[in-house]
Amino acid sequence: MRIATWNINSVTARLPKLLEWLESAKPDVVCLQELKCATDAFPYEEVRALGYETEAHGTGRWNGVAILSRVGFADVVRDLPGQPGYLADDALLPSLEPRAIAATCGPVRVWSVYVPNGREVDHAHYRYKLDWLETLRQDVLADAAGERPFAVLGDYNVAPTDEDVFDTAAFEGQTHVTPLERAALANLREAGLADVVPRALKYDRPYTYWDYRQLAFPKNRGMRIDLVYGNAPFTAAVTDSYVDREARKGKGTSDHAPVVVDLAL
Repeated sequence: MRIATWNINSVTARLPKLLEWLESAKPDVVCLQELKCATDAFPYEEVRALGYETEAHGTGRWNGVAILSRVGFADVVRDLPGQPGYLADDALLPSLEPRAIAATCGPVRVWSVYVPNGREVDHAHYRYKLDWLETLRQDVLADAAGERPFAVLGDYNVAPTDEDVFDTAAFEGQTHVTPLERAALANLREAGLADVVPRALKYDRPYTYWDYRQLAFPKNRGMRIDLVYGNAPFTAAVTDSYVDREARKGKGTSDHAPVVVDLAL
């Protein structure tokens, strides 16, 4: 079984790239993030033509998540059960953003998650990010301890270690690398999930994100922030995992590359 996660950075803008990649990589399940489209605007028919059914969750703004499957769907859940909302500066009430969707696909249960960015360390969005990650930990405890293969895949917006960024000095004082964010990932591991670290198809570090600016991708000035956290039955079944840098090449691509995990189930 082949499972992948990809921050697509607008499924509408990247649809040709997505369809091309689905045909070449042939994943059984794909977790997508940053759809930037409403649920009813997802290109269902285009991916159905390649054999995939879709469960999507989006509002048409900067968020949105989806799961594509060619092995069926069961027990679909939108939003974390205890998911916090974000209170924007100009809002009266917190808004519940579409950042999580779960489903059972064949023998595996998966969450596709798009963790809040955090913006700046002293910003309310940073506290929201930490609260969101703690809620994720609480909400996956039962599945993490179960006997069924289970994984939380997506754009975590956190680099787990200093080795997961091209230059630690470039991120000093910024989000994505702070001790509190990394502690949140450590809490997920303590809850029964392990980081499935992919191999790099080029260079020595498996980065998954490169900024569009300043030739970051050709210079490999990247970060590993797209992660696969699986429970023991999931990680025991892993036979290979890699970052598909080829999908990041060329014009009109996402600024993230897919992370692919192969399982013997």
